[in-house]
Amino acid sequence: MGSLSPWHWAILAVVVVLLFGAKRLPDAARSLGKSMRIFKSELREMQTENEVEVSALETPIPTPTPAGQSAVVDRSGVPKGVADLARQHRPGP
Repeated sequence: MGSLSPWHWAILAVVVVLLFGAKRLPDAARSLGKSMRIFKSELREMQTENEVEVSALETPIPTPTPAGQSAVVDRSGVPKGVADLARQHRPGP
């Protein structure tokens, strides 16, 4: 009962031809093919846009330091000014 036998497929084909007519079937198949092509091209376009966005997010943006100052970094790898701000805004015990 799980799979269709050749008789089932033949009956299904006859019903489809009777419902849609022999003239409209090629047109329907053609339009279905065009729709699938458009759908695939849109998916490809979305994937390339997504890859561009991801690569843009992965590119590190350098932060400039003011002239005459060097960026001092503590042991955690966080710039000293940022670490100081984080300590100031940390809730106390």
